Amino acid sequence: MAVTGWLESLRTAQKTALLQDGRRKVHYLFPDGKEMAEEYDEKTSELLVRKWRVKSALGAMGQWQLEVGDPAPLGAGNLGPELIKESNANPIFMRKDTKMSFQWRIRNLPYPKDVYSVSVDQKERCIIVRTTNKKRTGWRLLWTPLAMRCAGVHGTPSEYQKPKEVVVAESELQKELKKVKTAHSNDGDCKTQ
Repeated sequence: MAVTGWLESLRTAQKTALLQDGRRKVHYLFPDGKEMAEEYDEKTSELLVRKWRVKSALGAMGQWQLEVGDPAPLGAGNLGPELIKESNANPIFMRKDTKMSFQWRIRNLPYPKDVYSVSVDQKERCIIVRTTNKKRTGWRLLWTPLAMRCAGVHGTPSEYQKPKEVVVAESELQKELKKVKTAHSNDGDCKTQ
């Protein structure tokens, strides 16, 4: 979706906002039934979390799928609806957005840092993480990797500078979000301003 189309779909979505624990939490409901929830730092307006939820073929709401942010750890004994729990030793991939760049981080990699190399495949438009044993994983990029900086692995971010159009669109979105009535939460009590 083009940046202007994305911004327009956010503008037309039904929005609800809440300020809680130093975060502005925004819930979007799109005309097609999809839901998106975002959390922004209240002071810096930096996107901390973005997750999506869609209805199943039978109309039931699905599980939230994290797009941006740290995955929430499962509580002890909480195995979820599938009764299967991922090993906490598996690598964890996460995306973080700053005002000027997209970042990808990998945690829990089993080998020392010098075993990995990070590169960009321009034809496939993905970030490639390789080990000396030739295993790899990749992420799809939305734009040509003109400003990719591969800093490394083990929590050190690989970074991609946001195109100007994205920075402008996100600035416009922040202006729109300031217009949304926001509820404040203090110890569970909510009131609308």
